Amino acid sequence: MRAPMAQSISLPSMIAMRAEERLSRWSLGSRVQRASSDPVARSRLRRAPSRALRFALRKPSGFTLLEVLIALLVLALALVALARTAALQVENFAELRERTLADWLAQQVLAETRLANALPDPARSSGQRRYGGRDWHWELEIQATQVPTIRRLDVHVATAAAPAQPVALLTGFTGADLAH
Repeated sequence: MRAPMAQSISLPSMIAMRAEERLSRWSLGSRVQRASSDPVARSRLRRAPSRALRFALRKPSGFTLLEVLIALLVLALALVALARTAALQVENFAELRERTLADWLAQQVLAETRLANALPDPARSSGQRRYGGRDWHWELEIQATQVPTIRRLDVHVATAAAPAQPVALLTGFTGADLAH
């Protein structure tokens, strides 16, 4: 009987077959990681005919799912902070507009009182007025001072919806000695 003849296989083909055999026995990921750090093993595995092996050895390109999710989380947090800041700015603008209109109305009531009578008698008065597209409630209190020819004028302006909570307070003085 004759011994079977040995087949002639090239050395690179034999190395590739052994590499495929090893990779099929153990986890593909750990072997590929080891081969990717060793240039000789990487070149041997590259010669292997398996497409799956070549796919496993290629360098990763693009972003991983985790990186994309973290980027989306950071973007979402930034957008939430931006939206919150914008909402606060709008709210602050509305409050500033209301205080400005109330202050202008208080200055107007004070100027009208000074023009009507240079030395008004101490008293209290109030009224309603539409100003700047809103309804306002104002109160004027005229008080005597230590100087008999000077009066103190206190004006409180509030929204018509909440007259007990003044939005603007303004104090001025009028009198015969101040007219010159």
